[in-house]
Amino acid sequence: MGVGQPRLPERIGRLREIASNLWWSWHPNARQLFRSLDYPTWRLNGHNPVKQLNSMAPDRLEAVSTDESFLQLYDQVIEQFDQAMSGTNSWMAARHSHLATRQVAYFSAEYAIHNSLPIYAGGLGILAGDLCKEACDLGIGMVGIGFMYPQGYFHQHIAGDGWQQEVYSKLEFKDAPVEPVLLEGEGVTRVELDRKALYLGVWRVRLGRVELYLLDTNVEKNHPLDRDLSARLYIADQEHRIQQEMLLGIGGVRVLRNLGISPAVWHANEGHTSFMMLERIREEVEIKGVPFEEALESVRSTTVFTTHTPVPAGHDVFPDELVDKYFARYRDALGIDRERFLALGKYGSPLSDGFNMTVLALRTAGYRNAVSKLHGEVSRRMWNVLWPDRLEHEVPLIHMTNGVHGPTWMAPEIATLLAKHLCGGDISNLVERQDDASLWSLMEMVPDNELWSVHQHLKRKLVTNMDERIHDRWAEAALSPDHVLSMGALIHPEVLTIGFVRRFAEYKRPTLIFRDIDRLKSLITDRTRPVQIIFAGKSHPADYASKLLLQQAHGLARDRDFQGRIAFVEDYDMHMAHYLVQGVDVWLNTPRRLHEASGTSGMKAAINGVLHLSVLDGWWREGYNGNNGWVIGPVELTSGPPEEDEIDAAALYSLLENEVVPMYYDRDRVGLPRKWTAIMKESIKSVAPFFCARRMMKEYAEQTYVPIMEKHL
Repeated sequence: MGVGQPRLPERIGRLREIASNLWWSWHPNARQLFRSLDYPTWRLNGHNPVKQLNSMAPDRLEAVSTDESFLQLYDQVIEQFDQAMSGTNSWMAARHSHLATRQVAYFSAEYAIHNSLPIYAGGLGILAGDLCKEACDLGIGMVGIGFMYPQGYFHQHIAGDGWQQEVYSKLEFKDAPVEPVLLEGEGVTRVELDRKALYLGVWRVRLGRVELYLLDTNVEKNHPLDRDLSARLYIADQEHRIQQEMLLGIGGVRVLRNLGISPAVWHANEGHTSFMMLERIREEVEIKGVPFEEALESVRSTTVFTTHTPVPAGHDVFPDELVDKYFARYRDALGIDRERFLALGKYGSPLSDGFNMTVLALRTAGYRNAVSKLHGEVSRRMWNVLWPDRLEHEVPLIHMTNGVHGPTWMAPEIATLLAKHLCGGDISNLVERQDDASLWSLMEMVPDNELWSVHQHLKRKLVTNMDERIHDRWAEAALSPDHVLSMGALIHPEVLTIGFVRRFAEYKRPTLIFRDIDRLKSLITDRTRPVQIIFAGKSHPADYASKLLLQQAHGLARDRDFQGRIAFVEDYDMHMAHYLVQGVDVWLNTPRRLHEASGTSGMKAAINGVLHLSVLDGWWREGYNGNNGWVIGPVELTSGPPEEDEIDAAALYSLLENEVVPMYYDRDRVGLPRKWTAIMKESIKSVAPFFCARRMMKEYAEQTYVPIMEKHL
C-alpha cells in the first residue's frame, strides 16, 4: 500500500490489485464493480479506479465490505480475473500449447489503453492498445515497449478566434495504473547518445497477463536538461526525435535484457522503432562475434515489421549528418563502415537523401506487413525499389488488415442487446466468437425497435456528455456565447447527426463538406429534415496548415446561419471517442485516395450500428459491400487535388440530399426508420467479425509469430 492510500478492509483487499491492472477497463463486470463502489467518485476521478481508491473515505470502504450485493460482484470479478491471469483456457494454449510460454516483444511509440494513462496521440496508439488487449484475451505472451511521456500528448483548448491552443499537464504517477521498475541505482539502463550517456528508468503497466514497460529519462543520473527527453510525444525537432527513437529502439532492447526477458519474436510497430533491429544486430556482432551479414539474417528471421504510412512524406527521414553524429561509434560496434551503415536506411538509385527509418525496418525485418489490402498494394508499389529484381506483386510485403478490440469499443448496451438475440444473453460467448461470421449472420433476429431504441439512448448519452463538457469549460473560463454555441449547446438527439472525428490533417480533408456553403446550409437548416455535424480532433502542434483547417471548421460552428447545428468538441480523447463512435448516426471519412492506410475509427463506429459514409480508401475498400454504408465519389481518380475535391464534394452533397437524409427521416407508422435499421444491421454483420482485433491477432499469430517460434524452438 502506497503512502497516503487508504487501507482496504481485508474482505475486499484485492480491489487495488484489480484497479492497478488495466484488464478492468475492457471487462464490464470490473467496470461495474468500481461504479458501484462509489459512483460520484468514479465520475469525479475520470473513471480511474486507482485515483478513486486513493480518494475514498474509509467509512465507505468499510460499508461496501459488508454489502452482500457488492461482495457478490466482487467475488465474480476476482474469479474472472484469476482465470484470465492463469491463461489456461486461452486460444493460444488450446491451439499452440507448446508455444504458450514464448513471448513477443512489441515496440510502439505510443499506446492507448485508457484515459487514465494518456500516453497516446491517435490511431497508431489506439491500434497498439487494441492489439495488446487482444493478445491478452487470446493468451498470446506479449511484452510491450514504449515511452512513459509524463506530459503525454497535449490537451486541446480552442481560443475565441478558433485557434488551437496546446495545454500540457503532468501525469500524477500516484494516481496512475503504473508501478516503478528499475528506476534507481544500478538497475537503470544506459544508452549512449553522441558523446554522452543517458539512463532509462522503467515503469510497468499491466494489461492482464500482458505487460508494458514504459521508458523514462527523468532519473537522477541524467543531466537536468536530459530528463525531459521522453516527456512528450512526437516532438517536431529532428534531433530530439532521433534521440527519442534511439532510446526507444536501443534502450528498449537493453531494458528487456536487464529484466531477464528473452522474446522469441520481435514486432516493430512503424518506423519509429527500427533502431530495435540495429541493437540486436550489435549484440550478435559485438557480444557473440558473429559477422555483420550473418547477424543481420539472424535478426531478420525473428522480426516482424508493420508499416502504417502509405505516402513517402509520412516516414521519418533523418539527415546523414545527424545519423553520423549519433551513430559514428555505434557503427564501429557493428563492424561496418559508414557507407554500409547509411545504405541500411536508403533506397533508389542514386541512393536517396537522408536515412529513412521505414527503409531500415524493411531491410532488417524478415516479416513485413501493411494494414489493409489496399495499403498492401500501395506499399508494394512504393517499396518495389528495394527489391529491383522482383515484379511489384512479388515484393515480400503482405497485408494484415487492422481490427478493433470489440470489448473496448462496442457499447455495453449494444453488446447486451446482441448477446440477448444472438447467443442467449451470454456476452462472454459474444466476445469469444467475435470473429465467427456465422454468429453475426443472425443479425436479422434483432428487432428493429430494440436496436433503434438502444441507438437513440447512446445518442442521448453523447449529447449529455457534450453538455457536461460545455458546463465544465464555462465554469473554468470566460467563454463568449458564440463559443458555447460552437461546442454543441444546441445539438439535438433527434436530428440526423454526422460525425467527422479524427486527427485534423490536410489529407483527411476535414473541410471538404464546406466546399459549397449555401448547399450545406440548406441541408442543415431544413425545417422538416435537418442535419447536424459534430467535429472533433486535434492538429499536430507544428502543423500550421491543419490548424488553419481546424480554425475554419470552428469558425463555421460559430456561424449563427447554421443555427447551432455544427459543433466542435474540444480535447478529443479516448473517453470522448467512446461516446462519438457509439452515438452519432453517420461516420464521415473524406481522405485523399491512397492516403489512408487503414483507418480504424470507422470500424469502431460500424460495430455500433453507425453508418459509414466514406471515400473508398483504406479498410473501406474491402469493408464496403454495397449494402452497409455509402461510398463518396468514384473508386479511382487520376485528376489532381482541386478536381478531386470538386468531384467528391459534389458526390457527398448528392448522397446526403438524395439518400442519407431521406432514408433517415423515412419512418413507418410507429416511427421506425426501417430502411435505416436494415443498414445498421448489415453494418454490424459485415464489419464485426472481419474487422475485429481477434481476427487480426490470430492472423499475426498464425502467419508470423507461430512460424517464427516454431523455427527457433
